[in-house]
Amino acid sequence: MAPTVELPGFLGTLAPLLDRYGYLAVAGIVGVESFGIPAPGQTILITAAVYAGAGRLNIAAVAAIGFLAAVLGDNIGYVIGRAGGRRLILRYGGYVGLTPERVHKAEGFFTRQGPKIVVAARFIDGLRQFNGVIAGITAMRWQRFVIYNAIGAALWVGLWTTLGYLAGTHIVTVYHTIGRYQWYALGGLAAAAAAYIGLRHLRHRRADPAD
Repeated sequence: MAPTVELPGFLGTLAPLLDRYGYLAVAGIVGVESFGIPAPGQTILITAAVYAGAGRLNIAAVAAIGFLAAVLGDNIGYVIGRAGGRRLILRYGGYVGLTPERVHKAEGFFTRQGPKIVVAARFIDGLRQFNGVIAGITAMRWQRFVIYNAIGAALWVGLWTTLGYLAGTHIVTVYHTIGRYQWYALGGLAAAAAAYIGLRHLRHRRADPAD
């Protein structure tokens, strides 16, 4: 049976989602983040990869689901941006943090850099969430967007699932090591504590001859 995975910091807050929903949590959170809804998509991907390294999920499934959810979410964002245009995004974008200033800045990036921004956007917080929306607003050709978006998603998923998986594998090693040597370690600690107490008692007796 795979060991329970104890995760530090914010990763630990997502563990209950993975425990309950598994791959569905990865698909849902990565997907909704990719079309503009603030969600911890990158964090859930890393957490799922750590789980896979610990033997609780399949790493190939985590990577495939993360990739498909990212690409599909970005394409939904593209449709939103293309169909709704600037007026719709500027009117309601503030509810998800997409202010007029951010829209203008992102449009400038896309106009100047195009495909390179689509690839790099996956690694930039803010652009990752609105990559597809801005591409749609600027009327980037859909076929071009799909190709470069898939490249960016593949690189993004590949990086974080690899790092998370390696971390999870080390977690398993730590658990096995602790399980194998815990009684020796506890015995050593008990002996060290007893020796420390004995030395303190001996020093106390030497310092107080009246005893």
